[in-house]
Amino acid sequence: MDGIFMEWGSLLLRWLHIIAAIAWIGSSFYFMHIDAALRNTPEFPPGKGGELWEVHGGGFYHVQKYLVAPERLPEELIWHKWEAYTTWISGFFLLVWIYYLSADVYLIDPAVRVLSTPVAASIGIGALVAGWAVYDGLCRSKLADRPVALAVVSFVFIVGMAFFFQQIYSARGAFVHTGALMATMMAGNVLMIIIPNQRKVIASLVAGEAPDPKYGKIGKVRSTHNNYLTLPVIFLMISGHYPLTYASEWAFVVVGLILISGGAVRHFYNMRHLRKGNMWWLWLLAALALCGAIAISIPASPVARDRLGMADAPARTAKIAQAQAPQDVVEIVISRCSMCHGALPVWPGIPIAPKGVLLDTPELVQRWKHDVQLQAGLTRAMPPNNLTEMTDAERAVLRAWGEQKKSAVLH
Repeated sequence: MDGIFMEWGSLLLRWLHIIAAIAWIGSSFYFMHIDAALRNTPEFPPGKGGELWEVHGGGFYHVQKYLVAPERLPEELIWHKWEAYTTWISGFFLLVWIYYLSADVYLIDPAVRVLSTPVAASIGIGALVAGWAVYDGLCRSKLADRPVALAVVSFVFIVGMAFFFQQIYSARGAFVHTGALMATMMAGNVLMIIIPNQRKVIASLVAGEAPDPKYGKIGKVRSTHNNYLTLPVIFLMISGHYPLTYASEWAFVVVGLILISGGAVRHFYNMRHLRKGNMWWLWLLAALALCGAIAISIPASPVARDRLGMADAPARTAKIAQAQAPQDVVEIVISRCSMCHGALPVWPGIPIAPKGVLLDTPELVQRWKHDVQLQAGLTRAMPPNNLTEMTDAERAVLRAWGEQKKSAVLH
């Protein structure tokens, strides 16, 4: 039951996270497009606002934007904030659910650093808090008056944090924590900067005072940062299903290249919507950066092969140093699963073990006990289409093994 509970909990949290992220990303892209599409009109003095017309869903929309604030506060005002809050909250709980509650499987890699679960979780949460503090400090520094310099320093900071996580966690855990850091920066912009500044503008209107335009400008800068971070964050969050993206010893460089690629694509569209031309060269830059990330991911060096689980089995077994699965279970898993989930997969079309899951030693079979039981014992999801002809009797053995108490020491 524990496995079923964890699996459904993960699914529901991920479902909520994706739905909220779609709403947040959609509104972010839409409002960036509105800002770029605004046109001057006699109703607004120069520099005070603009309007645009849109057609959608069988009707016409007339959108107006006041760059500072209207003369009076409308009776009804829609706030766009809960998309961001829900995305971050659900993402954080998903991080806890998968990577902290199952830290020994997904987060802690003894070959990188031996950590206890509380220490690993504390480092992760502390890094998110500290990361926001550093980023916010950079945005409040003199760099705020030099947008390009601020972008470069922020870029170096994110890549540096990716390198830091890589020295602490498993390859997959390092990548997801880098994405979580960037998402925390984005959500922090909404919670700590954009919404409070909007409240200050509203307070001025209520008091009959002229709002200070600096609050809107600061909010716009942070919103623009979020816009450029969106595509890289999405890439990092889905990369957990594709081990080639994160398992290289140069994974932190991959993060930098994805930042460049995603930022270039967003800049193309932002400039296009501003009617500042079609900077087609940005697509070439994005493609070159992506090709660089692909080239880096190729497991050529010994370190890369080790992080991908392609080192020799005795060396990996020594590094893991944990309990072994029972012999009958090991025989079933190795005979039915290791042709794909092995150090060097022999199944055609599979270059590395799917999701980086290796099942070719008794220690590794024990480590991935939950997934083996769920995928091959409780369900028939694996092997795919039962290509290796795992029998019902063998699946029953896996189920019985999975039902044993976690505290039991298996040999």
